[in-house]
Amino acid sequence: MSRSGADLALLLLGGFRSLVDEATAELARRGHQDVRPVHDFAMRAIAAGADDATRLGRRLSVSKQAAAKTVAVLRERGYVTREADPLDGRRKRLQVTDLGFEVLRQGEEVFDELRERWARRIGSAELERMETHLTTLAGASPVRFDTPAWMARDLGEPS
Repeated sequence: MSRSGADLALLLLGGFRSLVDEATAELARRGHQDVRPVHDFAMRAIAAGADDATRLGRRLSVSKQAAAKTVAVLRERGYVTREADPLDGRRKRLQVTDLGFEVLRQGEEVFDELRERWARRIGSAELERMETHLTTLAGASPVRFDTPAWMARDLGEPS
């Protein structure tokens, strides 16, 4: 039976969603019940230089207000802090805390475990072939950690 292009897109999205949902559940079992995918995106963006709500909003393609709400949650949970900028004492910079980096590290570990689980289900060689095909079709560079941005971008603008 031949599938449609839309079916392919939904299967790929379903695979992504399955991995993310399983990773979120595993992080909860490891004591991080409060971590959501957007928190991972935000902490990675902050670690890469989005050190205030405006920059974070741009990186995630959300409003400054939405970014500020995410920052408030991350600060409340101890994943990020706001510290004085050493070059401008009036400015506060966002920083990922040791706990935030630990959650990111554990998340990466969980995804490696999930990949191994998939390899056991379909075979390592088959998983590697699938990854090779996806690399050929989607490109060698994985989607950036600010994945929400691709949904909001104007297709007429270069990314």
